[in-house]
Amino acid sequence: MGMLMIKCPQTGRAIATGIKSDRDSFLRSTVFFARTPCPICRTDHGWFAPEAWVQESDAESDAPNASARISGAARPQRAPRL
Repeated sequence: MGMLMIKCPQTGRAIATGIKSDRDSFLRSTVFFARTPCPICRTDHGWFAPEAWVQESDAESDAPNASARISGAARPQRAPRL
């Protein structure tokens, strides 16, 4: 289970939407529109599901493709830790 994240268009920083989901469920969901208050620039950001990604917890993020966008395109895998 992870947190749905979006990018603040003002600063480019990732912000949490407050929506929890697992990666597979999020990738299967329909495209939707939502608004999220931004704690960085203090405005509401409107966004569509393809702009968001699931940020897994640290323990789960070591798994391949831990974060993915709804388009189905997985993020590049990180090199294994030695």
